[in-house]
Amino acid sequence: MKKGWKDLPIGGVILEAANTKKYATGDWRTFRPVIDLDKCTNCMRCWIFCPDSAVCLVDGKVNHFDYEHCKGCGICAVECPDNVKAITMIEEAKAKEGK
Repeated sequence: MKKGWKDLPIGGVILEAANTKKYATGDWRTFRPVIDLDKCTNCMRCWIFCPDSAVCLVDGKVNHFDYEHCKGCGICAVECPDNVKAITMIEEAKAKEGK
């Protein structure tokens, strides 16, 4: 039987812990972060400030982004120190074209 509107949970309710891994939320991204690992000093500011936990570490160092969950907000690029600027935001369409 189909649920009516009264049977649906109120929006914003987390019904089970750690359920965000089940949902790919990066599909609607307009811009994507790209990291230049040669410039990166591993200050970890991008990792600390990322609201989606989309900055991936390998052996305790920034390595890549989880594009399935990155929403393209650009906080990582803004928080990258001015003297480093290892992260740039590029248009998603251009990234998919390989440009």
